[in-house]
Formats: sequence, structure tokens, C-alpha cells
Amino acid sequence: MTAEGEELAGWARMLADGTRATVCLALLDGRAWTATELAKVAKVSRSTISEHLNLLVAGELLTEVRQGRHRYVKLAGPDTAELIEGLAALAPRRTEVVNSLSAVSRRDAFARARTCYDHLAGKLGVALADAMTERGLIDWSDGIALTPEGQAWLADLGIKVEPRRGRPAVRSCLDVTERRPHLAGAVGAALCAHALGNGWVTHIPGGRALKVNGAVQELGLPTGVVRSLRTG
Repeated sequence: MTAEGEELAGWARMLADGTRATVCLALLDGRAWTATELAKVAKVSRSTISEHLNLLVAGELLTEVRQGRHRYVKLAGPDTAELIEGLAALAPRRTEVVNSLSAVSRRDAFARARTCYDHLAGKLGVALADAMTERGLIDWSDGIALTPEGQAWLADLGIKVEPRRGRPAVRSCLDVTERRPHLAGAVGAALCAHALGNGWVTHIPGGRALKVNGAVQELGLPTGVVRSLRTG
């Protein structure tokens, strides 16, 4: 086995555990969580979750945030988030059994619109990527790139894309529910922040799901798509 192969295998072993995978999926909301919060989500003890978190931090999948005596963890960055979402999308789908109206509502809201770390996902995220493609704002002919028309469109919306070292302007991220790409990268993050800041989408308490408001059509989505996202 080569050194590179050994390193990749070791890294993959970090995610080959249900508790650690559950932690990474929970952290896709982009927030910093405490060990106690993650232990509750993963349904394990505080001591058990601490062991798993230490492994993930040592493996650089997570980073620590200290605030006084409190310790928080979050995903190491957008690249890690996109990797986790992509792996989840490639995993075999299981038929989810829901036995209450509230569970059905949560499942449908998650699929309809949510955040994936710092960008839009679900039907909303995929519809936005489709609309931008149809309007010539992004080009897929050689990977994915923002076109001059796309740059002008962002400027018209008043969206300033903050460059970040090592992060591309645009990147595709395989959506875990739609199994099609949504838009990530610095542009995806800026669009998400703009939509949240203007109240076009709002967080639904208790998870990553978003409530879609009619004004989200400002992002160039077709009326019929916006209507379906609002009504479910």
C-alpha cells in the first residue's frame, strides 16, 4: 500500500462510524455545537461523544472554537461540508418510515429548502442552479464558472462576493435529497446570505430547513417553482 493510500484509508475510517457520521451531518447547518448538544443528537453519552470529537478534530474534519470555559466544534470549512453532503447523496437511499404528520412535515421541509453549511440546498438550491444555468449566469462547459453576465447579475442584486483564499467562486455540490447539483463556493454562500438577510428565506427552528417566501423570486426563479416551494 502506498503512503497516499494509507492516508486516504485512515481518513475514510474517521467517517466509517455511525456516531461520527451523525455528528458531521448535524454540523452541516454551519453552526458551532457543544459536545452535549451533539451527544443528544447522536444518542450517546457525553464521554463517548468526546472521544469521537477528539478523533474528528485530530483528523482535521472538525475545528474547535473556545469561548471562555466552553468548547464548541464545527466543520473545518466549506470543502469539508461539500464532501459530507456529496458522500451522503451517494449513499444508498433507505425507505424512511414516518408515522406522524409532524414527521412528514419535517421531512418535506428538509427536502424543499435548507442550508448546506453556508449555501442553499434542497429543491430550492437545485432550482436556483438550474435557473442560473438557463439564464447564462453560470457555465458548465468546462467545469463550472460564473459568466460575465453572472457577475453583472450579482452586482445588480447588490451582492458582493468576498474572496477567500483556497475557495473557488463557484462549485457544484451534489444535493443529498435531489441527487443533482446545487451551487456552492463563494457565490453560493453570498446568495444564501443575501436571501437570509432580506427575509426571502427564514430558518425553521430545530434544523437546517428553511421557509421560502415569495420574494425569493428575486433570485430569478420561475413563478411556478416559487409557488411549489412555498406550498410544498
